[in-house]
Amino acid sequence: MADPNEKQLNYNCLPKQVKLKDFNRYIKPFLSVRHKGPKPKISSYKIFNYILYVLHTGMQWNQLRTRRNEIHWSNVYKWHNRWSKDGSYEKLFEASVLHLLDSDQLDTSCLHGDGSNTVVKKGETA
Repeated sequence: MADPNEKQLNYNCLPKQVKLKDFNRYIKPFLSVRHKGPKPKISSYKIFNYILYVLHTGMQWNQLRTRRNEIHWSNVYKWHNRWSKDGSYEKLFEASVLHLLDSDQLDTSCLHGDGSNTVVKKGETA
């Protein structure tokens, strides 16, 4: 029988949406902004939440329907691609791990690694 005082862990609880307060505090500082060209018609907060929705559902980018057609799916993808390539997501991930470490919330007793993207030349070991 489980101890009622024991902390419940929910590993399957991935966010589908981020609150504006949390976005501004934890995420926005690590996302790059475009300095050339026109400003986006909607906020980076809304764009980020659309990206989370696509990643959570696993849908194709071209199936994304935005509220009142406020932004085309291809522009949401372009922001995702830009943040992926320029290291914004990597900086965000590193900062979140450091935050968890500093606040004693990082549990390293159980780590799961996935080597499915590790490139190994034929005949060599990883």
